[in-house]
Amino acid sequence: MNLPLEPGSYLLVLTGAGISAESGIPTFRDADGLWQGHSLEEVASPEGFARDPRTVWRFYAERRADLASAAPNAGHRALVEVEERLGDRFLLVTQNVDGLHTAAGSRRVVELHGNLMRSRCTGCDRWPFKDSTVYRPNGLPICGRCRAKGRNALLRPDVVWFGEPMPRDGMLRIQAFVDAAGPRLRYLAVGTSGVVYPAAAFVDAVRGRGGQTWLVNAELPANADSFDHVEIGPAGTLLPALLASPAAAAAAL
Repeated sequence: MNLPLEPGSYLLVLTGAGISAESGIPTFRDADGLWQGHSLEEVASPEGFARDPRTVWRFYAERRADLASAAPNAGHRALVEVEERLGDRFLLVTQNVDGLHTAAGSRRVVELHGNLMRSRCTGCDRWPFKDSTVYRPNGLPICGRCRAKGRNALLRPDVVWFGEPMPRDGMLRIQAFVDAAGPRLRYLAVGTSGVVYPAAAFVDAVRGRGGQTWLVNAELPANADSFDHVEIGPAGTLLPALLASPAAAAAAL
């Protein structure tokens, strides 16, 4: 099946962990749903960082190490191709922090939960910066700018933790895109059910404007009935065909 993108159509895409799993990025949870005995809230919250920053940085250093061998897959590349066709009528919103979409070539991207390969200071207004350093297990990275001023402010990963707000500029960008598209909007969720807010609001917002909604996911989610069309299977297999240009889709018949 092909997702119809008539002249003038807009496409809003939301991606989640499912698309990155196909690039070999492992889940951090063990059989008990924990990471080395720690709950997610312990290693992904401001409170957890304040209580035990070494454990939090050890967790994120392991995540960064996992990304060293990861590369974009066919699902990521299919999204790049459709963006090239639509231009500013395309917007990709991702819940992932791995940066694989930009590595694949996507340019119109909202990283809803931040980026694992950036760090920011907890003590000054230094802009988040690229940082792929896998810090040593017992080390704590200090902001160089603060250190030069005699302060020892810690760096932290530039990701959104539990209890923290989504980036306001990103949410405004999504809202402006949806408003501009109106009924010409198509919405595609990939590798995520989109059950958690604010992603949960996207499918209802699009349907409320008369747009069409699609879901590509490895499993049937609890909110499958919210979508007009549902495709079950791996994104790397389904997206290239689903998002193929009309000419390419016709040639494949």
